[in-house]
Amino acid sequence: MSAIRLLVLGAVRQHGRAHGYQVRNDLEYWGAHEWSNAKPGSIYHALKQMAKQGLLRAHEVAPSTAGGPPRTEYEITDRGAQEFFTLLRASLTSYDHDQGVDVLSAGIGFIVDLERAEVVSLLRERITAIEGWRASVTEHYTPAEGPESIGHIGEIMNMWVHSADAGAEWTRGLIARIEAGAYTFAGEGEPFIGVLAEGQENPYAAEVPRPGDPG
Repeated sequence: MSAIRLLVLGAVRQHGRAHGYQVRNDLEYWGAHEWSNAKPGSIYHALKQMAKQGLLRAHEVAPSTAGGPPRTEYEITDRGAQEFFTLLRASLTSYDHDQGVDVLSAGIGFIVDLERAEVVSLLRERITAIEGWRASVTEHYTPAEGPESIGHIGEIMNMWVHSADAGAEWTRGLIARIEAGAYTFAGEGEPFIGVLAEGQENPYAAEVPRPGDPG
């Protein structure tokens, strides 16, 4: 599962309608260009591909004030919203030690789009997946006497197991915070929306936009 689809769909959904640079600016504001594959080229490519797939609807609008060709604004379709929630739920439940944390990070960025009780349930599924993976590894690969008994290669599995333990501990902490009332979830009022208004300066921008940047 790639984080870019979830990130782009979620950013467009939060705006209602957004052009490519707005989406890119939001994701850079979240630091997604540092912890995921949300680089400028992949963002614009994802927008165009998902428009072709019917997940986004493209609207050509007037040229940007900076000059260049007309910009394209995107809005999410019903199919796109369904895909967004499918990806979001999967990001919170799945555990793949090879995948890294970009998919989970993308999912955490949109947890308030779900109801509180569902988020807790999904995160508990994640803990179950982590514990299942850990049990399968320690049963077959990690000797009881420690990783040294199979040479330095044992440290590879040792690292994976420790990463799984840390991930489970963090997830339990998040569940506890949510159950204690942290954050505003769907159906509870106006949630925090971490998107930039049109023209608002992004202090974390990776690059200043240039005239002719794709919309």
